[in-house]
Amino acid sequence: MIERRRLGGSTLEVSAPGLGCMSMSGAYGPGDDAQSIAVIHRALDLGVNFLDSSDMYGWGHNETLLGQALRGRRERAVVVTKFGNMRKPDGTPGVDGRPEWVPQACDASLKRLGVDVIDLYYQHRVDPKVPIEDTVGAMSRLVEAGKVRFLGLSEAAPATVRRAQKVHPLAAVQMEYSLLYRVEAEQTLPTLRELGISLVAYSPLGRSLLTGQVHKLADLPADDRRRQHPRFEETNLQRNVEFVKKVEQFAREKGCTPGQLVLAWLLAQRRRADPRHQAPRPPRGERRRRGGSAERGRGQAHLGRRPDGRRVGPALPGAADEGGVHLGPLELQPLTRRRGAVVARV
Repeated sequence: MIERRRLGGSTLEVSAPGLGCMSMSGAYGPGDDAQSIAVIHRALDLGVNFLDSSDMYGWGHNETLLGQALRGRRERAVVVTKFGNMRKPDGTPGVDGRPEWVPQACDASLKRLGVDVIDLYYQHRVDPKVPIEDTVGAMSRLVEAGKVRFLGLSEAAPATVRRAQKVHPLAAVQMEYSLLYRVEAEQTLPTLRELGISLVAYSPLGRSLLTGQVHKLADLPADDRRRQHPRFEETNLQRNVEFVKKVEQFAREKGCTPGQLVLAWLLAQRRRADPRHQAPRPPRGERRRRGGSAERGRGQAHLGRRPDGRRVGPALPGAADEGGVHLGPLELQPLTRRRGAVVARV
């Protein structure tokens, strides 16, 4: 059985590993709708009910795809989507958090998803031009109207989270969190613990870097948008590949894959983060779900530790990112509160 965790103070019981659907809509190269729907169905069959989309993934395609996959299966899923990212008339990216836009975006998402209510609705990125109180106020009216059950934010600073929480309770805040990179998430976690809000960890596999399958830029498709990410810039990529070699070594010691190791490490963070990972193909996604022999067990060393008892996290360097800056690791402390759970979006 897959572990279930409650998101913040909500009534949503979600699978600890969730399924992020972004890669199904061309983010990492061409998608295959039939294959993607098969992945979603397999995830549901395995007990993964936390399905994460956004109106910007494929600019509507992803929500439509998820809606198709959920026909006849809606009651088995926790449907999650986001709004706020948009394209300007000139094609450049922008953010729209205006109160008048919020219900329009929600109605469009409901139609594409083919559902009557969205279980968890995030603001995808905070709009610096609009007070967060105004945006969350408009989101709260969606709850009152029965169109949305619970609210969340993505990539929000601690002060923004506090202001938003005063307007309407947040169930979750989504941020990047992995062995490779977790700087902003670590800065935000104390606030989330205090307020009883769950952290949903996106990219727990480091945009596939932590799987050990990307060793050079040529390993990515020509139209893969990761090529534009600073972490995949040639110099940074080589430094990050050296980091991943250490992860691969630990995985060999555990008798599992690097992907299984890093997901099990995250799930072992005592409810610090709930993983949500991108799994476009059934076999690989299923292997990650199982966690292999690295699964947390009483007879095994805690997955955040090596067999000699040393912690994996602090023993490894952080990611090389913008400008080749080396981001040092942060010691992870156990989370003892029952709320503020961490969930992973894989």
